[in-house]
Amino acid sequence: MPPLTKQLTMASSSTLFCLSALLVLASRQATAYDPSPLQDFCIADMKAPVRVNGFACKDPMAATPEDFFNAAMLDQPRDTKASKVRSNVTNINVINFPGLNTLGISLARIDYGPLGVNTPHIHPRATELLTVLEGTLYLGFVTSNPNRLFSKIVKKGDVFVFPKAMIHFQMNLAHDKPAAALSSLSSQNPGVISIANAVFGSKPPISDDVLATAFQVEKDLIHWLQSQFWENNNY
Repeated sequence: MPPLTKQLTMASSSTLFCLSALLVLASRQATAYDPSPLQDFCIADMKAPVRVNGFACKDPMAATPEDFFNAAMLDQPRDTKASKVRSNVTNINVINFPGLNTLGISLARIDYGPLGVNTPHIHPRATELLTVLEGTLYLGFVTSNPNRLFSKIVKKGDVFVFPKAMIHFQMNLAHDKPAAALSSLSSQNPGVISIANAVFGSKPPISDDVLATAFQVEKDLIHWLQSQFWENNNY
């Protein structure tokens, strides 16, 4: 084989290998949700000293029907008056329902007072499927760069999906009555990062030089915003 032909063949093989590797990595990224269970169930042993990515299992022979039950009373409205943003999220995840361990699913009820907002946030480990139980909501999510907003007004019985790790929000449009929604999440412990709270209420705080530059405002405004979250970090 002539030297030039041999070099081109080697280059093509190298390119093919690189492309194959990228496809494998992309595939792994696309399926990076909770791992599939390797047994019928794995009820979390919250007292186990073992630390794993999730929770250790209690003895399956000691399982009872109660391990698969949670008296969550999700049909009951929650109080929203104590919240600055007039909303209240009731989470049902592996922390308060050990039977969800390894099953890759959790729930949340969201109550909104009049003009209440579930502020922009992300779930780093889950896609969210929201069903409106009562009222009318304005909701949406923002994609990664370019930051495109997908928003819609939804009503009772409507369903909307928020892709995994996208910034999203909901707002009750009614001035005089509450609203409610039920969310299904594709992780036993989806996590939540509230954007405003994380940026302005972190402990220790992010440098005001960083925030003033990022938001293109004066430091005095940054200090005022931080003070709103330092006073009440559980807004």
